[in-house]
Order: sequence, then structure tokens, then C-alpha cells
Amino acid sequence: MNVLIIGSGGREHAMAWKLRQSKQLGELFIAPGNAGTAALGHNLAIETTDFTAIRQAVLDHGIAMVVVGPEVPLVEGIHDFFLADDQLKNIPVIGPGRHGARLEGSKEFAKEFMMRHKIPTAKYFTVHHGNLDLGIEFLKSLHAPYVLKADGLAAGKGVLIIDRLEEAVLSLKEMLNGLFGSASATVVIEEFLSGVECSVFVLTDGTHYKILPEAKDYKRIGEGDTGLNTGGMGAISPVPFATSDFMKKVEERMVVPTVMGLKEEGIDFKGFLFLGLMNCKGDPFLIEYNVRMGDPETEAVMMRIQSDLLDLFDGVANGNLDERELLTDPRTAVTVMVVAGGYPGRYEKGKNIMYLDTVEQSVVFHAGTRLDGDKILSNGGRVLAVSSIADSMEEALALSYMNTRRIYFEDMYYRGDLGFDLK
Repeated sequence: MNVLIIGSGGREHAMAWKLRQSKQLGELFIAPGNAGTAALGHNLAIETTDFTAIRQAVLDHGIAMVVVGPEVPLVEGIHDFFLADDQLKNIPVIGPGRHGARLEGSKEFAKEFMMRHKIPTAKYFTVHHGNLDLGIEFLKSLHAPYVLKADGLAAGKGVLIIDRLEEAVLSLKEMLNGLFGSASATVVIEEFLSGVECSVFVLTDGTHYKILPEAKDYKRIGEGDTGLNTGGMGAISPVPFATSDFMKKVEERMVVPTVMGLKEEGIDFKGFLFLGLMNCKGDPFLIEYNVRMGDPETEAVMMRIQSDLLDLFDGVANGNLDERELLTDPRTAVTVMVVAGGYPGRYEKGKNIMYLDTVEQSVVFHAGTRLDGDKILSNGGRVLAVSSIADSMEEALALSYMNTRRIYFEDMYYRGDLGFDLK
């Protein structure tokens, strides 16, 4: 089976790495891919939202399945595009249609869905220019800190957590006036929930589901969870507090109501559900949905999946995921993200990455790289994801940090304290 992966980051490299292990795989294509995926398949110089070019590539290369990594093409309707095309409609797309993708594309839609299906979540209020005064009153009814979320996609940067009421009111007005472009024309104010976050990943064919290994990621740029939010500085799987009792609550209170709720509402959802949870004194609360795998969590999760990933995807496509087997490695996988100096602010690309060939006992997934002849150059803020698996979190971290120190590019940076809150 020839497969096309849409995307260019560490998540897509990790998926390509796992799919490459499948005996069912024929040729593997990645659009646009990166320097890492080039070693596993054929990179295609196509943007993730250029559906016309993707269509032609699918026809030219005999693609039998498309796996969509990032959220933007899903929100923009790539699955619907395939279904509406007579030559593409029978080619399965792993990822929901536009309607289902609204779970990530609209915070307001997601919160309303949670409420309809009685899924535990934080109190909220949706604000636009017409009800700003009511929004300010809702802010005043909350205790600090205050959580403001752009309703639409904002490249992971549309969430503000603010300690002072006056600053929260000012930020709310700035968001409505275009701080995050059209994404913040509507803003969701949320009650702040205190606890430890956890990411739970579900693969579903629309009726059946498999709960994949959970993970915890680290968003802040600085050690001790300080500084600006990023796309993710590292991840650890499994999460010690995600015991069987905790995960049973997640399944009963969140996974089942979500999958059943989508089906009840006539939303044909085939792909990944990412549940961003908060563990509040042993009880899970749903913070947000994503409709794809997380990054860098994918890099850790894929190392723990022992089953044939392509076989699982085939189960999604054919509606018989319940007949496929999911085996999980009980060991701990960790990912240490290596980023460009200055990230998540201004940073430079084109740095020569050296000594990748010295890495041992870890897998280096490429997050933001490109090939230049025989050189591998940085091509993003998050550059490499050094991932390891071992009997304990401490051993896995030691491996990743040892290999991270072997790699070099100018002004590289990584957090040295991953797992500090899980010991």
C-alpha cells in the first residue's frame, strides 16, 4: 500500500518512522517532509493546504491512503475535498472532515459540544464585540489567574493566562481587535483549573476506538515551566499519575461521550482525537480537543506502540478498528526538543546541524530541518526531537540528554529539566 503523509514536522517524521516498519507498506511519500523523512520515503515539495497539488500527487503515485498530520488542512477541509472528487472519494483519509475538525478549529464549538455531552470541563463564556461588557463581568466573577483563548487556530499561540484582572480586560480587548488576527474575533474566557496536564490520544473509526499511550508535554521555554509558551519542549510517556483508575475515568467521562456524541450528531470522524486534560486532585477535566496527534508527544508515543500502525489505520478506514490489536511497550519513552536560539520569538534558520551520526540508542526525529546537498540545515524554531525508550524515566532522559549533547548547531537550546514534576 502506497501512503502519503501530509506535514513537515517531528510528528510526521515519527509517523513515517513507525509506518516504515509495516510489512503492508509499499512506497511512502511525505508532503512536504523534511531532512529526516527524506531518509524514509519520498519528499514532495507540496504545501499542506495545496489540495489541488496533493490530488495530482495521489493520482500520480498510486496513493492508497492519506494520513494528515497538522490541523490546518483538516480544518480547511482536505477530507471533504477527497470525498467530493470522483477519483479520490474511495481513498481513505486519516483525519476528520471539516465539521469534526471544528472541535479544534473553534474553541466555542468544542466547549458547546462538551456541555451537550456532559463532559467535565471548566466554566466558560464566549465573548465578541457585541457582548464585551458581559465578558468583562464574567472575568470579574472569576478568581485569578484568568484564561483567554482565541476561538480559532492561532498556531498554538492563542491562549493567554493572566494574573491581574486589569491586564486580562486589556488583553481581551486587544484579542477582539485582532491580536491573533481573525482567530481572536471571538474569545473564550475560561475558569482556571489548577492541576497537572496530561495528553490522551484516541484513534477512532467513528464507532470503535483505541486509547493510545498518554503523554505529558512541556510548553514553556524555560526550566521550571517559566517563560513564553512554545509548541512543546519535550514529552514523557507514560504519565505516572495516569493510573488505571484515572484512565478509567477518562474513558468513561470523556472518550466514550465524545465518540458517541460525534456519532449522535452525524459527524463521521475517522482519525485522531487528542484530549488535553487537567488532573484536578484525581479527577480529569477536559481543557481542549485537538483533532490530530500532538507534537512532541507523537515522538514519544510512537516509540511505545508495538503494533503495526498501518494496520490500525486500515482498521480506521474500514470501520473495523475493534478487530485490530494495539500493543504498547510498558517502558518509558521521552522526547527532548532542541530548538533554535531565540525561539519562540525571533530566530535564525539555515544553521548547519552536525554530529547526528554520533547518536546511539536514541532516535532523532526532525522537526524543522531541510537538506542542502549533503548538509542538514535548521529550518524552523523547533529543530530536532531526541527520543529514547528505557526501563525508567530517568534512564530514558539520560539517554536523550547524552545524545542531545553530542549534536551541535549554532545557538541551539533545550530544556534540561524535563520530568522534574513527575518524580
